[in-house]
Amino acid sequence: MEILHDKKLHFLEENANKIRELIIEMLLEAGSGHSAGSLGMADIFSAFYFHILSHDPKNPDWVDRDRLVLSNGHICPVRYAAMALAGYFPVEELMTLRKIGSRLQGHPYRLALPGLETTSGPLGSGLSQAIGIALAARLDQKKFRIYCVTSDGEHDEGNTWEAVMFAGKHKLSNLTEIIDRNNIQIDGFTEDVMPLEPLREKYEAFRWHVLEVDGHNIEEFVDAVNEARAIYEKPTAIIAHTIPGKGVSFMEQDFNWHGRSPNKEEAKRALDEIRTLGQRIKKEHE
Repeated sequence: MEILHDKKLHFLEENANKIRELIIEMLLEAGSGHSAGSLGMADIFSAFYFHILSHDPKNPDWVDRDRLVLSNGHICPVRYAAMALAGYFPVEELMTLRKIGSRLQGHPYRLALPGLETTSGPLGSGLSQAIGIALAARLDQKKFRIYCVTSDGEHDEGNTWEAVMFAGKHKLSNLTEIIDRNNIQIDGFTEDVMPLEPLREKYEAFRWHVLEVDGHNIEEFVDAVNEARAIYEKPTAIIAHTIPGKGVSFMEQDFNWHGRSPNKEEAKRALDEIRTLGQRIKKEHE
């Protein structure tokens, strides 16, 4: 991974804002989808596709690419937007989200779109899938990294904790999990629905190296990923504290936007806010 100099950091921040803009446009066109989590993970997906991952959009099946597994597949608008900007497919195709015959389904479908590693659906399955890839990489003596994005809400699922225990036991140091700790799920706040805390201590008890970051601070997140690469005896979990609906004031920290898309008026308000922020970011970097 190259050094994250100021110019690159500024690009990643501007790119994250562009991803948020595309998310709103996609969800408006689709008339359905998940707003809050998608917006909240824009900074992390900008960092992944434009700095962290070793990948090649022109050769998506490159055998030595890093693998990125999205367990909470309902936030796929953020992944699709990042992939389009990275060159996996035309940006215009984003407007086909959730439409009949589209490659951009409401959950990523591995066989439909080059660059996807897994098909998602039932929450809680992604970490086990990532573990399978990590084990295979170890057997094949491959050096690529495996990253798995999970939600905090899917930690209500028992198979998530089976996977956590398994990865810790087998010391899968080539695996890094990113937990989107935005504190909401479809029915409310996570600590009301099914309390997860102390989340860090639980992972540590199962033999994971655990880091906590501000999920909107790209430099902090990249530093955590670099630290994970230096850990050889354990898998790493990065608990990324994010604001659901980040960048759109009326969506932020409101669980009602977990599985809802904006109407025309709401989308206009959201885009106005995001574009204003984009202008501010650009001015700061001039």
